[in-house]
Amino acid sequence: MEKEKLINKTIDTLSQLPQDRVREVNDYADYILKKYEEEILQKGVEQIISDSKSFEFLKDEEELYSTEDLREIFRCLNKSLQ
Repeated sequence: MEKEKLINKTIDTLSQLPQDRVREVNDYADYILKKYEEEILQKGVEQIISDSKSFEFLKDEEELYSTEDLREIFRCLNKSLQ
C-alpha cells in the first residue's frame, strides 16, 4: 500500500476512535518519530566518524600485546586461584 493510502486509511480509522485513544496513537506516533530521528542522527554520527581521519594514526600502530601475552596472564591467574 502506498504511503498516501496508508495515511488516509489511518486518518479514517482515527476518526472513528474516541479522543483518549487518538491521544494514545498520537503519543505512539511521536515516540516512533523520535526513535527514527535518533537512528538517523546515530547513522550520521557514525558516518562522520568513519570518514574522519582523526584515528588514522591507529592503523599504523604496532601491536603491543600478542595472543601469547594473554595466555601467559591467564596461566598466572589460573595458578593464583588454585
